[in-house]
Amino acid sequence: MYLFKDEKGKILYVGKAKDLKKRVSSYFSHKALDSKTLQLVSFVEDIATIRVGSEIEAFLLEASLIKKHKPFYNIKLIDDKSYPLIEISQSESPAILITRKKNNLNAHYFGPYSDTTALKVVLKLLRKIFPYQSVKNHPKRKCLYYHLGLCPCIPANPEKLIEYRKNLKKIEKFLDGKKDEVIKKLEQERNAYVKLEEFEDAQSIQEKIDRIILITSDTYDPFYYMDKPDFYFQRIEKELESLKIILTPYYSELGSLNRIECYDISNISGKQATGSMVVFENGDKNTKEYRRFKIKSKDTPDDFLMMQEMLTRRLDNDSWPLPNLLVVDGGKGQVGSALKALANNKKRIPVIGLAKREEIIVVPVKTQNGFDFLEIKLPHSTPGVNLLRRIRDEAHRFAITYHRLLRKKSFIS
Repeated sequence: MYLFKDEKGKILYVGKAKDLKKRVSSYFSHKALDSKTLQLVSFVEDIATIRVGSEIEAFLLEASLIKKHKPFYNIKLIDDKSYPLIEISQSESPAILITRKKNNLNAHYFGPYSDTTALKVVLKLLRKIFPYQSVKNHPKRKCLYYHLGLCPCIPANPEKLIEYRKNLKKIEKFLDGKKDEVIKKLEQERNAYVKLEEFEDAQSIQEKIDRIILITSDTYDPFYYMDKPDFYFQRIEKELESLKIILTPYYSELGSLNRIECYDISNISGKQATGSMVVFENGDKNTKEYRRFKIKSKDTPDDFLMMQEMLTRRLDNDSWPLPNLLVVDGGKGQVGSALKALANNKKRIPVIGLAKREEIIVVPVKTQNGFDFLEIKLPHSTPGVNLLRRIRDEAHRFAITYHRLLRKKSFIS
């Protein structure tokens, strides 16, 4: 973010840019500048900058600063054109709408925003984390968006109104640029569920936290797709190259990463334990190759033995192609279990772990007495770490889905 100020320190204009030097320099080039911009530049005495973590945060902060400081040259643009606002109604069936006028006294407004398309992208991402209604008068039945997990359908589910209002408060804080407050509140809710041993609810909250961290990471740029539709494939290529650079010092034989398999265990106190195997080919998921395992050897908590059982059963199946890299969800214990399964099957495949929370990569290093475990902690924005996180999260999602299915069947029977 950059803020042009006059000699008294008053903010004249607020803008955002990836390449700050290039953008700010363009104002002072005097090449093909319109009269308004030339006038703005003539008053600039100071330039302040604000570093933000992501494209989304920059987009929201720009609108927030314009609303707070009302810079003359931003407001002039807004006055010349009707820019969109976000309206969050406070009725008995609240909705989030895009509007161009503040004509509802019983509503909270955010904006205006300079880019309607970008605004729609942000709201679409938020709706996947905190489902909301997008029409004023919602019918008294469950809509299509309800079945897609994007709408609470309050008229059809009035008992969800209290929780829905809490989610709307989180959306408002997020739009105000208070991402950290939202995450802190979610962490408190998650920890409360854990104390009550309501682990599925706790996991649901954790998934919201992970999603917020993802969309506000400095490598995540949802607006890039609007101009460059092939960006997704460019990002995957960058992630694969980054991961290869990270791992090559420890696995010199690592050639391609065409096929990566990731494994996760899901259970509650050992009961209805399940395992998942997800497959990413050329950096993208191949759901046709996914496999799931019902753990047979234990019904008491032992994630290490369960991981070893699942990998042994997988490696016994010669009809499945072997991966270039094997990833396990967990730390030293899970990696050790993977090494035992590989040794028992006399197979050599590079294996690593991804420990939760800190996203630490665990790499086994052979010693005279067995293995040591090297922990690699890299910035969350590292493309290779992003790829591992996506793969691990997909394995966890797949495992917990099967676990819930088995629990449901057990309860019914």
